[in-house]
Amino acid sequence: MNNGDVSQSRRRFLIGATSVVGGVGAIGAAVPFVASWNPSAKAEAAGAPVSVNIDKIEPGQQITVEWRGKPVWIVRRTDEMLQNIEKLNDRVKDPQSETTTQQPEYVEGIYRSLKPEIAVLVGICTHLGCVPSYRPEVAPADLGQDWLGGFFCPCHGSHYDLAGRVYQSQPAPLNLEVPPYRYDSDATLTVGLDPEAA
Repeated sequence: MNNGDVSQSRRRFLIGATSVVGGVGAIGAAVPFVASWNPSAKAEAAGAPVSVNIDKIEPGQQITVEWRGKPVWIVRRTDEMLQNIEKLNDRVKDPQSETTTQQPEYVEGIYRSLKPEIAVLVGICTHLGCVPSYRPEVAPADLGQDWLGGFFCPCHGSHYDLAGRVYQSQPAPLNLEVPPYRYDSDATLTVGLDPEAA
């Protein structure tokens, strides 16, 4: 065996070893790079459906859950609240909720809900994105004798009834948004999923 054969063998070995190490390094760099394209767990959770136990919500009570980074209000409306919604049909801009961009097709009518007693609304004013306050009381001093309960936006004074319908002559152009939601049972609803029949 001469020196030329030894050099050729070493050269082949070194080229092979360098190729293997280089390939492993390339794969090691590519895996985290490709994985970075996947959404983070936080991002996935932000868009994920949210299940809510509504069994313990008292009549007249509002709770707030977060869905896609937005506050979603769930209100258990009383019989009196439902009657007051009916009384406001001539004072709101879109009494029958015909502007379908603000709610799924399966949510219709004056109550804007799958079940009249449970309201599910995105708690963001349709004017400039402020968060209105829940004002269920009737005729408070600061809102006047005609107030029958609803949501008041402190930023520019928009008034909404307890179905999220905006009053006439208000800065807000549209009713509050109703997100997609469904009932999983009498005690649980999920925000972010349509009913299976829809």
